Amino acid sequence: MEIERLERIKKTTAVHLAMETKETLKKITEDFPDNPDAMGYFYDVFHRFYTEGVLGGDSISPKVGTMCLQVPDELIYAAGAVPVRLCSGAHAYDQIGADFMPAKSCSLVNATLGMLHINHVPYKDLLKAVIIPTTCDQRKKAADMLEGMGFRTYPLEMPSVKDTEESRFYWQNSIKKFAAELEQITGNRITRKSLRDSIMKTNKARAEFRRFYNIRKSTPSVIYGKDAFLVANAYFFDGIEQWTEALAKLNNELEGRSSKGISVANRHAPRILFTGSPVIFPNLKLPLLIEQTGGIVAADEVCSSSRLLYDAVTFDEANLYDMIPAIADRYLKPCTCPCFVKNEDRKRKLLEMVRGFNVDGVVYQAFSGCHLYEMEHKGIGKMLETEGIPMLYIETDYSPEDTGQLSTRIEAFMESIKARKRRM
Repeated sequence: MEIERLERIKKTTAVHLAMETKETLKKITEDFPDNPDAMGYFYDVFHRFYTEGVLGGDSISPKVGTMCLQVPDELIYAAGAVPVRLCSGAHAYDQIGADFMPAKSCSLVNATLGMLHINHVPYKDLLKAVIIPTTCDQRKKAADMLEGMGFRTYPLEMPSVKDTEESRFYWQNSIKKFAAELEQITGNRITRKSLRDSIMKTNKARAEFRRFYNIRKSTPSVIYGKDAFLVANAYFFDGIEQWTEALAKLNNELEGRSSKGISVANRHAPRILFTGSPVIFPNLKLPLLIEQTGGIVAADEVCSSSRLLYDAVTFDEANLYDMIPAIADRYLKPCTCPCFVKNEDRKRKLLEMVRGFNVDGVVYQAFSGCHLYEMEHKGIGKMLETEGIPMLYIETDYSPEDTGQLSTRIEAFMESIKARKRRM
């Protein structure tokens, strides 16, 4: 009886998910003129995955699910597996998760557990484990629920601070234990060659992403923020080589557009830095509203986009004793997640981006129930205020019901920035 009920829910959710996806992709492609030709690949990735359930890339190797960017992809590839990001941005899954999660749970956690609850997981039979870094209390507690659903989970322990030698040593030990666990999960040894090859592969992708990141600094902008989010999100939905090649083509096209003076917004469009809770397809509600009201998301500081791929792994000697600590350092030192007790580095990074991207204002998104970002927004707001940068704080979730209200607030924020620029 329970199996039949879940199958009915699964079919209904698949229909709602396909509708949600098509509506979002329609806004992304049809509401904005002159989208780059090379974005077609990225649009197609999401269409295939969310409407047809087709995950690109390797369909044979074992899969390791991840629920945070702090999970080192390099180690997963080196163990002969493929990382699959399980965080969901679908309101259809959010509604499923809300049936059994506490009322004040974050939409992202609700949606992810809702998706896994009804087994809407590509290559489910190949999914060997779900890795959950201890960056978020709700995700940590979700591990028990996932095991009850039949998933093997592994908590990747994160330190509470990142700028002490003790925390670095603690994290390096966590990564070494994780590498050993991966060997058990996959049945494959991590060798010097496999790890070096995986680092080279991911570093190549990151180099192309840094090129994309710098292209976004152009004034006026040559690409919309809504497309930039899709580019980063697609990293987890296709093979890494295909994704890197597609991004290289997009970068070439964008550089060509820039040299010809082609842009997607005029010089007076408010340039917005987006930060806070992550933007995960198909929940592009706020970025779309910003750009539909005449702004441009020129930059972002979120874990589903710019924080995801910017920094590379660097090492001196190609041996395990050097490469594994180098991977650990790459995932700890640049991290600006609000899970850390002291987070001055995030403030520094935000100011650096405000100046580097010629930002006029900041939009700070916090999902209802996302306590880390909710608690940190006041400190970020005060820091930006001292620098003369206006910030709009928005608490929301995956539901489309507040779209009208949010549109009014965002439009007013854009107008205030335009008026401020006219006075300067």
